[in-house]
Amino acid sequence: MLDTSVSFLTEQDMAELIQFRHELHRHPEISGEEHETAQRVVSFLASLNPDRVVTALGKTGVAAVFAGNEPGPTILFRCELDALPIAETGSPPYASRVPGKGHMCGHDGHMAILAALARGLARKRPARGKVILLFQPAEETGAGALAVLEDPLFAEVRPSMSFSLHNSPGHALGFAALTDGPVNCASRGIRIRLTGRTAHASTPGSGKSPMLAMTRLMPGLARMSEAGIRNEKGLNRDFAMITVTHATLGEPTFGVAPGSAEVWATLRTLIDARMEALSSSVETLAREIAAEEGLAVQIDYHDIFPHCENSPEATDHLRRALEDEGIPHGPGTLPMLASEDFGRFRSTGPAAMVFLGAGTECPALHSPDYDFPDVLIGVGATIFMRVARNILG
Repeated sequence: MLDTSVSFLTEQDMAELIQFRHELHRHPEISGEEHETAQRVVSFLASLNPDRVVTALGKTGVAAVFAGNEPGPTILFRCELDALPIAETGSPPYASRVPGKGHMCGHDGHMAILAALARGLARKRPARGKVILLFQPAEETGAGALAVLEDPLFAEVRPSMSFSLHNSPGHALGFAALTDGPVNCASRGIRIRLTGRTAHASTPGSGKSPMLAMTRLMPGLARMSEAGIRNEKGLNRDFAMITVTHATLGEPTFGVAPGSAEVWATLRTLIDARMEALSSSVETLAREIAAEEGLAVQIDYHDIFPHCENSPEATDHLRRALEDEGIPHGPGTLPMLASEDFGRFRSTGPAAMVFLGAGTECPALHSPDYDFPDVLIGVGATIFMRVARNILG
């Protein structure tokens, strides 16, 4: 049975943290719009008297600093502020009150975990160094981590080591999936716009329709995906996957033969180097087809995520914490096909991420009925506090 007790928090603390999570769940805000969410975080932190609170970090991010009495390393724990543009279909009493938006990825739970850590650190500061609690914006679009790292304010909270977690439906409740090396795939959205010339529907030959190019392009993209997504050894470094996510042809009318088309797809690879090669191949294919069909082509990229790789040193700290606390752990089904912008924190020093099982029967992430399990608040906070104490005392 999952142990939900937390040594540094009372039952009243846990009740208030769950209430905080539910309040966040009721008021989701999507990437780049997390102003009220950030304010709720700042209000929660106010009574805990952090040594410093940095706001508007990367636009809406919040960072709380808890400093020890002696010099030492600075370690950062990151969670995410943003929700998704998904209408909630579940019916918890704290369901989303914002039409078309919901915390279908569990970021409300991740924020509650860092709030729990803040409460513990407020009662007992680290012996040395600093703990940074980062509530990061815009993870879902891949823009948030980069915005935080490029913000001049980040110099005030720049860490020597970084940690994060994500809940993981499909793993047993409370199981911690952890390994070093790649843990999340690189991904990016590609938009390919094909432009010809419209014509009257009665004389389509007088125009230049992108229809044939479009019907060649989509199966061509599908053929570029490596056969087989995963084998008994996981994903290899040559793994590549392309998912066509959207396509349009002309306008919704019967009188005009189309003159333009768009194909949107998500490119996915295990490592960044493979992504560069895949992107180049896709661009070559699109340009060749466009040229053969006499069309102009425009290509741009969106939602760019580098691959997320756990550094051995940081992974060892997480593994030691899990062993110290008796939390079951192993590689599970890592690496994940999904992407995560925490990988950008490798630029600041060693970084690692652990994935907490949300249950084998739990709805998948981004499902309209997903709801973060409250019991994981204590598990996540326990892991992070043990990491902090082991490193900083």
